[in-house]
Amino acid sequence: QVRLEESGGGSVQAGGSLRLSCVVSGMSYTSDYMGWFRQAPGKGREGVAAIKSSGSTYYADSVKGRFTITHDNAKNTVYLQMNSLESDDTAIYFCAAKRYGYYIPAIQALQASAYDYWGEGTQVTVSS
Repeated sequence: QVRLEESGGGSVQAGGSLRLSCVVSGMSYTSDYMGWFRQAPGKGREGVAAIKSSGSTYYADSVKGRFTITHDNAKNTVYLQMNSLESDDTAIYFCAAKRYGYYIPAIQALQASAYDYWGEGTQVTVSS
């Protein structure tokens, strides 16, 4: 059974930083695509960042230059470093993975529907 577990959320003042982690277990092989999504109250799920096993990365315009996604395949872990946080970044952050061996076109890398496995999320609250 595939399981994704996020950690690292919390409360921080605007301008601060947080680092989210997502540990993947239950996969025989490392997923080729991992992503971070977020959902604010009353809004839909939004793609934040994604990374391919090759190292290619994708970012939402709203976080470019502030957030960085990385992965450690040896630890089956993906990270999201979030700097210069803003109140609009307040949301529940979810980690997602694509089933191994399946392809996601670049244009769909930040679409929630492209992913097969999800964590339960971690809350990030940014106060101004």
